[in-house]
Amino acid sequence: MRTATTIEASQQDTWSETLDFVLEAEKLGLDICWVAEAWGSDAPSPLGYLSARTDRLLLGSGIIQLGTRTPPLIAMTAMTLAQLSGGRFLLGLGPSGPQVIEGLHGVPFARPLARMRETIDVVRQAFSGEKITYSGAQFQIPAPGEARPMRLSLAANPAIPIYIASMSPKMLELTGAVADGWLGTSFVPEGSAAYFEHLDRGLAGSGRARSDLDVCQGAEVAFLDDEDAVTAHLASRKKELAFSLGGMGSARTNFYNQAYSRQGWAEVAAQVHARWQAGDHDGAAGLVTDEMVLGTTLIGTEQMVRERLRVWRDAGVDTVRLYPAGDTLDRRLATLARAIELVKTIG
Repeated sequence: MRTATTIEASQQDTWSETLDFVLEAEKLGLDICWVAEAWGSDAPSPLGYLSARTDRLLLGSGIIQLGTRTPPLIAMTAMTLAQLSGGRFLLGLGPSGPQVIEGLHGVPFARPLARMRETIDVVRQAFSGEKITYSGAQFQIPAPGEARPMRLSLAANPAIPIYIASMSPKMLELTGAVADGWLGTSFVPEGSAAYFEHLDRGLAGSGRARSDLDVCQGAEVAFLDDEDAVTAHLASRKKELAFSLGGMGSARTNFYNQAYSRQGWAEVAAQVHARWQAGDHDGAAGLVTDEMVLGTTLIGTEQMVRERLRVWRDAGVDTVRLYPAGDTLDRRLATLARAIELVKTIG
């Protein structure tokens, strides 16, 4: 398995620490650094900065949100970052959700599947160096009128990998059909069929195999001394999971809740969502079980984490995205170094 992490640049007073983390992570042998974009900092700006400060690390947008940019602008951004980084850029795309796309950006969230498919069609056309012409349900390029088709003045670069962050069945199927990689989350190896059934259908439909798709999954990693310490650490993470199940997205649309539901926790996920939406955040967190946290993380003693990494590998994970625990930079880096070494030992 390869190793990765995700950072974001929203907090101005911690950017220097985040930069130090990335630079040290590269020295530790980390393979990929993804840069997040939600409702704070954008992804391309810090990626451009990191392109100049790193030498070997692959750098990815994790993710650029559909609807916030036109497909040609996404292509321009990707090609620029690939050029600046010497070919180390990975384009991660995701639909986000109605709360961010409609609530913040004021553009429709409807038909994200069609928007994703057409966006990738246009982006790959731009990567190829061809004139961009497209007639779809979501995009008409050029727009009707007197304009003529144009090509980007950047050198063609069709090799830029495209990853899709997907959770719903249809978006997973599209990921299998057209993407180079899958950026997943809320992943329970024991329930992975809820994802792979749809990914594999898309792969088969396009004449591809699982080996043609980089399966990249993320999890917090924390090393604890004993079972009591593990229990205490889990308690601190339950409210974060309750927020994902109850507060992410809108009251009607929550892809995290749906993902946990498909992996065996439908009843609890529904109860957590109801409590959170009613304003009872502590009550929602109290419904989250230890098993729900452990199922999607790499938390435990070193032996527990080692065994869990083997389970992830055997389930089909190619790249593990590590979120190292620690209340200081040095502790986070120590956790990351320990995790990277463990991944190397299990192969």
